[in-house]
Amino acid sequence: MMKNEILKSWIEQYSAPLLKKAVYMLSNKEDAQDVVQEVFLAAFSSYDSFEGKSQPLTWLMSILQRKIADFYRKKYKSEPNVRLDHFFDETGSWKNNDVLNDWDISAKETELLDNMDFNKTLEECIEELPSRWKILLKMYYIEEKKAPEVSQELEVSTTNLWKILQRARMQLRECLEMNWFSK
Repeated sequence: MMKNEILKSWIEQYSAPLLKKAVYMLSNKEDAQDVVQEVFLAAFSSYDSFEGKSQPLTWLMSILQRKIADFYRKKYKSEPNVRLDHFFDETGSWKNNDVLNDWDISAKETELLDNMDFNKTLEECIEELPSRWKILLKMYYIEEKKAPEVSQELEVSTTNLWKILQRARMQLRECLEMNWFSK
C-alpha cells in the first residue's frame, strides 16, 4: 500500500477516537477538529518515522497529545491573566471562609463518583473553569500526568502549576457547593 492510501485508511479508521479524545481535552468541537486535522498532517509529514512497532492509533494518539499541548501552550500564553477578586478582598484575605470548611458528606454521598448526576455537575463545573486552568487540571488529575511533565508540556513553572491547580480546586469547590451540596 502506498503512503497516501494508508493515511486515507487511517483517517477513516481513527478520526472518531482521535476526535473524541480531542473534544474531551479541548472542550470545543471546532478546536478539536482543527487539532485532529493537524494530527493527520503531522502523520503525513512524518510517516517515514513510523516504524510500526506500535499500533497506528497509538502513534496518532501520541501526536494528538503533542498537538493538544501545543494548542494550550499557545492559548495559555495569549490569554489574559485570570482575576482572583472573586475569592479575595483587596487585603488578600478570603472573602468567604466557607471554602476552608469540610463538606458534610452523608453516607450515601461517599460514592459520589458513581453518581451520574454528580458527575454531570462536576463536568459542568470543570467546563466553567478558565481554559488556562482547565487543561492543567485535566492533565494532572484526569490523565494523571506528573507535575514536571505537565509543567514541561505547557511551559509553566511547577510553582505556577501548583498555584493554578489550587485556584482551580477552589473554584470547583465553590461551584460544587452551589450546584450540588447546597441542593
